[in-house]
Amino acid sequence: MELRHLRYFVTVADEKNFTRAAERLNIAQPPLSRQIQQLEEELGVVLIEKGSRPLRLTEAGKFFHAHAQELLDKAADLKAMTQRVGKIDRKFAIGFVASTLYGLLPEIVRRFRERYQTLDISFHELATIEQIQALKEGRIDVGFGRLKIEDPAVRRVVLREEPLIVALPAGHRLSKTEGPIRLSDVTQEALLVYPKQPRPSFADQVLAIFRERMLFPQKVIEVRELQIAIGLVGAGQGVAIVPKSLQGMVRTDVVYKTLDDPGAVSPIIFSVRQMDRTPELVNMLEVIYEIYDELGISHVKHVL
Repeated sequence: MELRHLRYFVTVADEKNFTRAAERLNIAQPPLSRQIQQLEEELGVVLIEKGSRPLRLTEAGKFFHAHAQELLDKAADLKAMTQRVGKIDRKFAIGFVASTLYGLLPEIVRRFRERYQTLDISFHELATIEQIQALKEGRIDVGFGRLKIEDPAVRRVVLREEPLIVALPAGHRLSKTEGPIRLSDVTQEALLVYPKQPRPSFADQVLAIFRERMLFPQKVIEVRELQIAIGLVGAGQGVAIVPKSLQGMVRTDVVYKTLDDPGAVSPIIFSVRQMDRTPELVNMLEVIYEIYDELGISHVKHVL
């Protein structure tokens, strides 16, 4: 059994049609059918129900499909990782969500670059879900995101849980209250969430926090990106739930207030390819934990 057999079977299963699968694989249909038949003979089980329209997998076929896809993902992961490790001119691509630029990411990269000056470092603003695909395709080496997206080809390290705060227009009634404010108070306001696309995103994370507490904002406005959300808050068009690090975004028309809810947090997640153990990744994690320790930030130590 070879990788091509797995690829042929997974494509047939995904397309639910031999003709479409053959076109996608750029081969003739008869050879494809023979390859699947040979695979069944080698395994000694029937993978595809005979005569089913549309094509249906047997229980054995469903089991084999899931694990075949996982093996193909790992093979692609291994290929991308090996190609990067084998390059003489070492490049290191970092994917990030915009909100991490207001936290410690700039200092992390500055210190990392200072210590490893031979690396050619590039940056790519990508939503968390886009980072997962970019990692699998070898376009980036590490991603800094906020969503816990499960993918067998990607390894995730939750660096810390960052508290969420509320961004309010200057002069807003809630900005004048003493101490933290409650999430229930925010439901009476127009809630600006971002990004609008792609989904799932930080917007879904924020809305889930309300749902988990049986709270439902009266009005939700989806906007394209963080900067637009903050700009609209400053213009008095609503309020936004944002990571605490955004307090560094100083504006005279926006006030930030803490929430009276310790469970309202957003994780900062370090994502890499599952099999990747290159020195650059280990070194970057060491820099991250070093900075966290210096600042007294609570974190869970994790070694790749």
